[in-house]
Amino acid sequence: MELDELPDGWKQKPLSDPGVATLNPKKSEVSSLNARLEVTFVPMAAVDDGSGTIARPGVRRLGEVKKGYTYFKEGDVIFAKITPCMENGKSAIARGLRNGIGFGSTEFHVVRAGPETQPEWLHLILRSQQVRDDAENAMHGAAGQQRVPIEFLEQLEIPVPPLAEQRRIVARVEALASRLDQARQARQAALAEAESLLSSTVSKAQKKFRRTGKSTVLGEILTDLQYGTSAKASVHPVGTPVIRMGNIQNGRILTDNLKYLQLPPVEFKRYRLDQGDVLINRTNSAELVGKTGLFDLAGDFVFASYLIRLRVNRSIADPAFVNYAINSDDGLAYLRSQGKDAIGQTNINTKQIRQMPITIPPLPAQRELVARLDALRGKLDELQRLQREVAAELAAFTPALLAKAFRGEL
Repeated sequence: MELDELPDGWKQKPLSDPGVATLNPKKSEVSSLNARLEVTFVPMAAVDDGSGTIARPGVRRLGEVKKGYTYFKEGDVIFAKITPCMENGKSAIARGLRNGIGFGSTEFHVVRAGPETQPEWLHLILRSQQVRDDAENAMHGAAGQQRVPIEFLEQLEIPVPPLAEQRRIVARVEALASRLDQARQARQAALAEAESLLSSTVSKAQKKFRRTGKSTVLGEILTDLQYGTSAKASVHPVGTPVIRMGNIQNGRILTDNLKYLQLPPVEFKRYRLDQGDVLINRTNSAELVGKTGLFDLAGDFVFASYLIRLRVNRSIADPAFVNYAINSDDGLAYLRSQGKDAIGQTNINTKQIRQMPITIPPLPAQRELVARLDALRGKLDELQRLQREVAAELAAFTPALLAKAFRGEL
């Protein structure tokens, strides 16, 4: 993290400087404690990436978690190292821990404030877009399982103002951030309400169709399921654009923040998207798993490994109907009940997708429902457009606010 000029009294130091922070503290600190001691347990899903807080912690016995999970204590900063959690901003200050001790996902790095820093100051820096962008570029590993190496944090240079100045800046940022959060929450609630209206309409129609349609499973109406490419993509617009998890929004495929890759002809043919393909998100938190989008874009696109492509037998089902059905309350409830692991992540596979219950009415009834839902979504689009404008303003304001903070201008 580079600054052109530091204010008087500020220093630039690496995060690994003992005065600045301790990285990934040792479990030996709690080795002498009773194994039956209750401690806070934090799976990745318990960290709210919007607020940067631990929102849904659990409680475990020390003996149950000491060997297999990441250790931290009260006041430590936990920072997601795996994609896409890191890019999404999953980090938090550990507060209110049972007996002052926490354990959590192995996909956290832990940063403990040193004598020259406040936890809140370190958290501001680690949540900044600049640091997350730099961390993304430093990731190692296979696509879909890339992680931020500890060396990135060790070498990260950060501004270190006097403690009193850190506290003043943090208080100022938190006051302004509180106002932003109120606006953000109002926007999210409106978006959720709009999406819920569509979803519940599909579920009601599905119940009605059960009297006249065919009850089956999704696999019976599909001609193909295909996992996406694990090749590493680049922001440079060379090659073929890649549809990723973030490009699926409200049942559609958006082309915001595209990445690109160059594939050999055989692989390009394998991963190329056709109009009418349905893409389903197969991994991440339960709130995201199962989200689908209908591909209806012109031109060549491929899709990433977090996604599974579904191709529908069009003599039986309309792809748009299937897309709406998977995104319905019933469809998402089924998928999110599948594949939860020990740390709260949800991963679904092609077998589980094939077994999803679905009711298939005659094609004319499917198309009639799709037309009605498309019209409803059109009315909601304008509201969502206005909400996206607000979100863009908020997104632009937050980095600008933090940039001022790190220059000592607040």
